[in-house]
Amino acid sequence: MKSQKFDRVMIAVKGTSIVKAVIGFILFLLLIFSVSGLLTSLNPQYRPASNSVNSAASNITGEMLYHLMGWENHYFLDGLPAEALTPKLSAYLFKLTTNINLDDPRSLLGRELPAFSLFDTEILVAGEGTNYTNMPIESAPPMEILHAEQEAALQNIEGLESGSGTESPESPPNSTGDRKVVYVYFTHNRESFLPYLEGVTNPNLAFHSQLNVTRIGDKLKEELEKRGIGTVVDKTDVQANLSKKGWSYVQSYQESREIVEAAVSGDRDLTYLIDIHRDSRRKQHTSIMINGKSYAKLAFIVGGEHANYEKNLAFANQLHDLLQQKYNGLSRGTFTKAGAGTNGKFNQDLSEHAILVEFGGVDNTFEELNRSAEALADVVSEYYWQAEKVNQPVSEPGQES
Repeated sequence: MKSQKFDRVMIAVKGTSIVKAVIGFILFLLLIFSVSGLLTSLNPQYRPASNSVNSAASNITGEMLYHLMGWENHYFLDGLPAEALTPKLSAYLFKLTTNINLDDPRSLLGRELPAFSLFDTEILVAGEGTNYTNMPIESAPPMEILHAEQEAALQNIEGLESGSGTESPESPPNSTGDRKVVYVYFTHNRESFLPYLEGVTNPNLAFHSQLNVTRIGDKLKEELEKRGIGTVVDKTDVQANLSKKGWSYVQSYQESREIVEAAVSGDRDLTYLIDIHRDSRRKQHTSIMINGKSYAKLAFIVGGEHANYEKNLAFANQLHDLLQQKYNGLSRGTFTKAGAGTNGKFNQDLSEHAILVEFGGVDNTFEELNRSAEALADVVSEYYWQAEKVNQPVSEPGQES
């Protein structure tokens, strides 16, 4: 009798547990449907967007998770560096609930101004004087400029066609020989500079089909090849192609991608891809004096939505560091663009050494731009030959190196 009674009690307990589990599951489903119904009944402007959720999640760092788990198990805190700061949950919750970052003034206006998200660039490494108020920006030209049959007359062009005037240098100590390893191109190939456009003072109108950023590519190629690095400059008129296809300016990267893909598939040696642009900011943000000479500042833009992101970023950061060592203040830093309102790739998924470089701004002259092109060639060549040295196979004992 006792054994039978014990069995009945055990069965009763198990049955109660099952009932509780079923009730809990039903309540969980009701909660999900209730929350979903509440969210969908809100006006669109109050609904949480996927990019908001992604932004919130991206701010949860591994260090923060270690701290959270460490509050329950102190052994997790031993895995943190001594200088690690305890996260301020109040600041994080304020940012999460209001979508406002007190360190970034753009967040105060981001939801109120149309298309303001186009300027959601993130500073990864800040150069001297760089902050969220003077980051690189690119403004699309008015449609009438893209389709205009007549352009601004040119001025101040005396001497631009004469070249550098320097004698042919001696053979560099290192050379890629017949191999071309650097590919320079221009997605926004008609970006120009106000000092050369007669009667033009509006930065948004600084575009020209003949005198534009493609000239910087000529100087960059000259300086790279002085240092033994074979270079190709592709001056395809991307903007003309857009007009022929009836595409909009925002499809520029879609058009330039076809050009770059054809180039790299046709020549596997082309592994360093440099897309040259110019910033829309004015001279005070885009110029610097170095050793008594004026230079156009450089900014490195890395797309954040592709598999090569980290490698491209490492490449850009090393170029920034080399510029800091040799031309202090010339680099404005490295920046990333991702999310809604931007391309997010900039063709940089096609190579592990692909970057977009903003050369100066609308007020810079080619004298300044050419100095910066020489400086960039200097650090790119140093990076390249150092990488080649590291990648060379180690000679076996008894073999010649």
